[in-house]
Amino acid sequence: MPPSLWSATAPPSEDTPALQESLRTDVAIVGAGYTGLSTALHLAEAGVGVCVLEASEPGWGASGRNGGQVNPSLKHDPDDIEKMLGPERGALLNQAIHESADDVFGLIQRHRIECSPMRRGWLQLAHSPTAVPALHGRAEQWRRRGVPTQVLDKAATAMRVGSDAFAGAWIDPRAGSIQPLAYARGLVRAAQAAGARIHGCTLVTNLQRIGDRWQLTTTDGPRLIAEHVLIATNGYTGSLWPRLDQTVLAANSFIVATEPLHDAAASTILAGGETASTGQRLLLYFRRDAQGRLLMGGRGHFADPTSPADFQHLTRSVHLVFPQLSEVRFQYHWSGRVAITRDFMPHVHDPAPGLTMALGYNGRGVATATAMGKYLARRMVGRMEDFPFPVSPIRPIPLHWLERFYITAGVTWYSILDRLTKH
Repeated sequence: MPPSLWSATAPPSEDTPALQESLRTDVAIVGAGYTGLSTALHLAEAGVGVCVLEASEPGWGASGRNGGQVNPSLKHDPDDIEKMLGPERGALLNQAIHESADDVFGLIQRHRIECSPMRRGWLQLAHSPTAVPALHGRAEQWRRRGVPTQVLDKAATAMRVGSDAFAGAWIDPRAGSIQPLAYARGLVRAAQAAGARIHGCTLVTNLQRIGDRWQLTTTDGPRLIAEHVLIATNGYTGSLWPRLDQTVLAANSFIVATEPLHDAAASTILAGGETASTGQRLLLYFRRDAQGRLLMGGRGHFADPTSPADFQHLTRSVHLVFPQLSEVRFQYHWSGRVAITRDFMPHVHDPAPGLTMALGYNGRGVATATAMGKYLARRMVGRMEDFPFPVSPIRPIPLHWLERFYITAGVTWYSILDRLTKH
């Protein structure tokens, strides 16, 4: 498998075998994506016994199948966060998000994770002139908080992107990119080196409180007894805990990758090494990888893709944004589920003693989930005072059983709104 790409049929890892015997541990984590792995690493480094159980292989979900962009931001602007949560709590969350890309690249450096890291910034692009003021306003909000942002007009944006399809942009210098599956596997190795146990191919089928401990039962029989449990399954959340899966919409994010680009025309595309995404409701996101490929991602239909035809909307987008690539060939395509929350905020729940759940990154999971793991670990060892994420009750989305309709209707509606505001 090429080192910069994910294969859904990757062979099982000998480093994370299935759980074979019943065990006791301090903390049990369900889900070996970025949230679970980051939490496990930080707990193990603090001397806490931790065991991670993953139904498939670590990184199998969207943690290994995303676009690799490390963007330290939420869907909401920092001013809005402080209005929503209050000045003090909002500032705490904004600071955690501000540092989230540092968390990612700090772990990569400290644990020597080979995942093609690049930190050249993020371009958020305006798809229409009417969208430019909001993006430039966002840049100003972060500038007031000490980030040396830049704003670009149409001409400067075209020079940076290699396309005249956009009306303006702002640059966030904190951001960067990684190879997502390699990063997840690097977190596995780092957590194991610190003492964490990680088991793939181990589906948790039942979670039960027995006395002052939790018992996790797995498909093949072994049980795990723990004082504290973290459920970190994000867009692949099932029925392990009642109604948790109804708090998010699991939407597919589709990605295509071209062949490596080396000609003169290709050299103009994101020549500065930045990542990029559009600011519209139905965003596109793209970057160049370490081999020179162009990766283009965006939302797709509800069902998991079954053929290259399901990715045609993205190949068309490549040709529309970069007409100089009209003859380019596409080598790879893949998808992963992102968890979208009703308020577009990450969710943390404590529905019972010793039980925590964290999910809902709304497409910003590389940086945010890594930071979430750091703070969850601190919280589990008693450092409650600096936990920046709001903790809320489990609130299912009304009529969640219409999930397929929600996503399809939302795609249609936002597509209409984007077209109406493209002037």
